[in-house]
Amino acid sequence: MSDINIRITGKAGRITLTRPQALNALTHEMCMAIDGALMRWHDDDAVDLVIIDAQGERAFCAGGDIAELYATGTKDDYAYGQRFWADEYRMNHLIFTYPKPIVSFLHGFTMGGGVGIGCHGSHRIVGEDSQISMPECGIGLVPDVGGSLMLALAPGRLGEYLSATATRMGPGDAIYAGFADSYIPQDAWPALIQHLETSGDVGAINESAQPAPQGPLQALQGQIDSFFAGETAGDIERMLAADDSDFSRNSLKQMRRNSPLSLACAVEIIHRLRGPSLTLEKALDFEYRFTFRAAQHSDFLEGVRAAIIDKDRKPSWQYADRNVPPASLSRMLAPLGKDTLSFDRRKL
Repeated sequence: MSDINIRITGKAGRITLTRPQALNALTHEMCMAIDGALMRWHDDDAVDLVIIDAQGERAFCAGGDIAELYATGTKDDYAYGQRFWADEYRMNHLIFTYPKPIVSFLHGFTMGGGVGIGCHGSHRIVGEDSQISMPECGIGLVPDVGGSLMLALAPGRLGEYLSATATRMGPGDAIYAGFADSYIPQDAWPALIQHLETSGDVGAINESAQPAPQGPLQALQGQIDSFFAGETAGDIERMLAADDSDFSRNSLKQMRRNSPLSLACAVEIIHRLRGPSLTLEKALDFEYRFTFRAAQHSDFLEGVRAAIIDKDRKPSWQYADRNVPPASLSRMLAPLGKDTLSFDRRKL
């Protein structure tokens, strides 16, 4: 497949995204290829670890390829999107639960679907130009691909802030928020990859790691915890609107670019997940409740139209007055019954 290069080099299973002209956006076929490779290598004694990286200078992976989701959804074909998301989420789950080390090299933009393949492995490496974010609310979705797990685990109310504002995290912030593990200057990556291929030993990662440049999030934690502690997205917006600080004005401006329905559901998902019963399966289940219904009931098609089809950046959101009825939120997040996401591959 021209969009992805899968091979075994030395003791490493290698997965390289080779679609730089599209910022390595994930297609359904790429998701299935990754899933298939990981399944083959699962019990292969010749593979000690897996390395995931990407070609091009700008992005590890800037998200899922949403053009086909839009094309099918606008024709009232919702099954394609439902199948895409289910297959992608199972692949994300496989990465998270994989018994062998998975090392990802997250250069440039790692957004949305890129987080799903790059931020669930055991060793997540960032460099100077890494920019990680969950911007799904801007196209009428919610942070998905298991991203809600990391948002719920992030310090304080950082999860609500990152999902509501789509703030991009540099290397230091990504490590602070729990989306990455190690900072290694990018000119050292080729030699490190070669060593991993030869030795099969991930110990070299810790030896190569350096202190990451500190980002702004840690210093903002107090304000984030104060203003993003509302019970609902509407509460958060009202608290920000009542304050005259630069932080509040900037945060509110970023939030109001996004779908009110998506914001309401994103905050609700994080709140329902946070606590001792949190698992990736639970996070993916909540996410799939939304995405299963996204093309038919959410702002997703309108968000994609405004962002990548017409590119007018003027989406006509539902609930433009920013007041989302509780019934609409409940409809998007209600259990799916027979359509519930299954992780039992024997039943697929």
